[in-house]
Formats: sequence, C-alpha cells, structure tokens
Amino acid sequence: MRSPWFKKISIVFGPRPPLNWLLLCVVIVLVLIALLGSSSSSALKSVTSVAKSDTYRKLKQQATNDYLELRTLSAGANRIEVSLCGKDRENYVPCYNVSANLLAGFKDGEEFDRHCEVLQDRQHCLVRPPKDYKIPLNWPTGRDVIWSANVKLSKDQFLSSGTRTKRLMLVEENQISFHSDDGTDDVQDYSHLIAEMIGLTSDTEFHQAGVRTVLDIGCGFGSFGSHLLSLNIMAVCVASYELMGSQVQLALERGLPAIIGNFISRQLPFPSLAYDMIHCSQCGIVWDDKDGLFLIEVDRMLKPGGYFVLTSQISRQYGSSVNPKKGSMSTPIEEFAQNVCWNLLAEQEETFIWQKTTDALCYTSSRQKKVPLCKGEDTQPYYHPLSHCINGKNSKRWNPIQNRSSGSLSSTKLEIHGVHPEDFFEDLEFWRSSLRNYWTLLSPLIFSDHPKRPGDEDPLAPYNMVRNVMDMNAHFGGLNAALLEARKSVWVMNVVPMGAQDTLALILDQGFAGVWHDWCEPFPTYPRTYDLLHANGILSHIASQGCSMIDLLFEMDRILRPEGWVILSDKLGPIEKARSLAIQIRWEARVIDLENGSDQRLLLCQKPFLRK
Repeated sequence: MRSPWFKKISIVFGPRPPLNWLLLCVVIVLVLIALLGSSSSSALKSVTSVAKSDTYRKLKQQATNDYLELRTLSAGANRIEVSLCGKDRENYVPCYNVSANLLAGFKDGEEFDRHCEVLQDRQHCLVRPPKDYKIPLNWPTGRDVIWSANVKLSKDQFLSSGTRTKRLMLVEENQISFHSDDGTDDVQDYSHLIAEMIGLTSDTEFHQAGVRTVLDIGCGFGSFGSHLLSLNIMAVCVASYELMGSQVQLALERGLPAIIGNFISRQLPFPSLAYDMIHCSQCGIVWDDKDGLFLIEVDRMLKPGGYFVLTSQISRQYGSSVNPKKGSMSTPIEEFAQNVCWNLLAEQEETFIWQKTTDALCYTSSRQKKVPLCKGEDTQPYYHPLSHCINGKNSKRWNPIQNRSSGSLSSTKLEIHGVHPEDFFEDLEFWRSSLRNYWTLLSPLIFSDHPKRPGDEDPLAPYNMVRNVMDMNAHFGGLNAALLEARKSVWVMNVVPMGAQDTLALILDQGFAGVWHDWCEPFPTYPRTYDLLHANGILSHIASQGCSMIDLLFEMDRILRPEGWVILSDKLGPIEKARSLAIQIRWEARVIDLENGSDQRLLLCQKPFLRK
C-alpha cells in the first residue's frame, strides 16, 4: 500500500516514441485543456466542479511538465552518450591505476596508493556485471554463502591461502561458503582470547570495556568482523586495492562493512579519536617501517584508552615474555609504542595488545621524547600525507572509552561536537518518519513495467533484500539511527561530503560506520557493492562544489548492484535534471511530490539487471 504522503508527478518509462508524435500529443492535450477551461457549461458550476477542476489542474500540470521535458530533450540539453564498458572494467575501481600513477612519478610503493589527481577524463560507460553474476542471497544467508561469479577470486588464490583461511572457506562449483559463525571455529576462540588479554571473562563484555567500534585492517574475508557484528560491535574492514581476491570486495559481498584504504603514504579518511579498537591480524604491514609513521596514524585514530591488537607470525620478534613487565622490550615497535604513550597490556603467542594512554599529559612528560606534538589540530585530514606528529591531544573529544556512558548521546556531548541538541533530536524524528515512508516505496511494483526475472513471482517489499546501504550525505546519521530503531537488517556507510558540515566524529561516536568523501571523486569501493544509495541534498551540494552531476550518477551506477535502489531528495530543479540523466543510464525513475508545500521532491530509481 502506498503511503498517502506522496503522489507521482512524473511517469517515465524506457524507450520513447518519436519526438514529433509526443509533441503533437502534448499540443492536443493543451488545446483540450484550454477548451475545457474556457467552457461556461453549467455542469462545471455544479457541486461536482471542484473535483473535476482539480483533475484538470493536475492534467494541465502534468502536460506542462511533459512538454518542458520534451522541449529540453529536443534541444539536446543533458543528452549524454551512454555505452557499456568493456569486460576489463567489470571490477574497475578509479584512482587505483598503478600504470598511470607510475607515469605520474609515484614510486616506492606510492604507486599503489589512491591518486584521483591523476585520474583522466572519466568514461561515461556502464560497468556491467560478470557473465554469471547473480543477485546476492538475502541476509543473513548471504553472510555465509556468496556466488563465486560475483567476486574475482580464483581457485589458485584460494589454494595458495593459509590453512586457517581454508578452514573458514569452502569453494564449490558456483558458491563460496564461510564457516565463521557456527560457534565452533577459530574466530570465536580468537575473539575470546583478545577479551581475556584485556582483562575480560568473555568477548560478550567488550561493551563493558568501552569497545563499540573496531577498524579491522586487512580483514581477510571478514570472518572476525562478522563475529563482532553478532556481538553488536561495528567492525569496519579497511584493506588495500587488489585486482583479484579482494578482501574488501568479498566482505561487502557478504554484507559486511568495508572500504578500500592503504597504509602507504596518506592518512585514512577518518577523524582523530575515531575508533575504540584497531585490529591487524596478519595484515602485511611492517609497523615499525618509515620511522613509525604507520603507528602514529593508528594513534591518531585510536580513542583514549583504545586498544591496538596485532597478531602476526612475525610478532615473536617484538618480544617473548609472557609478562611484559618482566621482559626486556627493546625492539623498534615496542620502543615506539612507549614513545606514543602506549602500554603493552599482554602478549600471548603471536598476539600483542597495546592500550593508548588515557592521560593527555603523558605526551608532554619526560616519557614522551621523540615524537613531537602537532602545533595545530588537523581538523579534517582528508587523505593528507601521513603525519610525523601526534594529533588529538588537545581535542574537546578527549574522553577515555571506559568513561563513556551507554545509551544515546547527552546534550553535553552533542554540544562538544558543535551540535545543538534540539537540532539533533529534530533531525532524528524527521528520519524516523521518513524511513516508514521510504520502505513502502522500495518495491519494483511501483514501476508498473518492471521486468521480472524469468520464473519469479511479483517481488515483495525488500526487507532482507537490502543489506548494504550508503547515505551519501549523512548529516547527523539520523537515517542510520532510524534504521536501527526499526530493526532493519542493514548497515549504513555514512558519508560526510567534503565542504559540508563536518559531523563524522559525531556519527562515529554513535557507534556507526562513516567516512569523509569528496563527491567530485570516485568512491573507494568495488562495483556492485551497495544495495541502496540514499542522499538528501547531495545534488545541490555537488553543484555548489563545482562537481559534475553526470559523473556522480555514473559513479552511483558503478557501485550499485543490479536491481539496487536509489533515493535522492532535493529541490525540484536538480531532481528533474537527475531524472533526465537517470533515464538515459537506463534506470527506472519516478519523481515523487512530498505534498508539504515546498519544492522538495524525491527521486526514486532502480537499476536494471543490465547484460550485454
């Protein structure tokens, strides 16, 4: 049932009739409206004239809108040439072109980093899915079983992986199964080990230790993060771009939060004091390389009292004593950890756990000598070069994770983030109401000509069909909060656009996933990794930043899976322009009037299952 708060004001289907015939039809309709409007018939003056005149008014408005659209199209405005990308772009991720980076002069590993500044003119082509691509299975089944054709993983890569990985994965003819959440595997034992090493009796007590958010570096295939999510802990995977066997691609295909990111030369797109725990299990990073710059970056992102967990086969070189107070710790990584005021809590076999200090004065004490403090706080270090100094010490958000109260953010904490409590809770109430309306729209039946897959019945509302959600202009994270309250089985990548109000620290402090991003650039993820893209005001925002709406929609098409959804909210002008472009890239598109007296509109789109 459609919610009564909207009406369709624009209906556009795929192929159009010849333009001359459409113009002729519009002219005829306008003539009829004019004749009917000028009639002096007494019937129009009767009691029923109110309903009829309202019908004529709507018809006239519809005809006017269609005429203006046809005139725009006939003039060639917003017309774009659209083609399908070649097979080589099935897993294409812009800004990670090693050849182009080498030609631009990047070396010593920096050629593998993200470099959008050397990105050439974007090709306006649609990235098509692999030959045997299938729609992912519904959650939670899709967490444990994925279609092997949907990811670029060869059997040779699987066979060359470690023994532990082979125990957690089963590669069949057309499926990959993961055995990470059956309660009997190594992952649960490993999680319990970490909990015991930080002084807990079980990993179910992580929340009591202040751990709600984890950055999992080099997450493998997401099994540890999947287990943490079952404990209501937001674990975000960050791993390097990989042409085949990508950790990020597999994690997202399983419905787990992930983003491409490197520890090479630039800071990750997160604020200081962002995470409660940062985890690295055989992630391949040499932490004492580059004079400890990678550890300084970890320190920047860790909250006071947060934990750095390192598990590696080479960890033994960092120390060997069971009790760190008794051992002689003179290795480079341990010396550097002391210089940034970390305490080695425990070590067991290949796992070491350090805790960041809760005392900001430690950085100015005699204990801290070799790593200087940054002179000014870098408030928004969006892919800035790795820092040689310590950030966050003077932040108003310096608050040990063990002191954090459970429940919603207090007015005092909101004001620390520069947010008025009234604005925050008003925004949350708005998204609670909007979500109820959104969810009723997400059915292909809203598109009367929706092409069903062969043998399928009419699709139902997408309850578990939507798992990976991106809010492209997240503001306070209200949509994420509303989705959690409504118990939707989704997670949200909350994106705070560059140039907008910087609310990312507030979003992360709520225990959500989030990232900074400049929407003039491609997003660091693989194709077909999100089920729903949502944005309120992003079209107006990119226009104010001088970005291309055409580039944005092609990028959205790249990261959206086939049959995925798009919900855009903005002013009428940008929405109509976006609808015109959406039709040309073969999306189903509807403009919905909110009927609240404003010029705000919703653009609801669905991407087709496009094959060659």
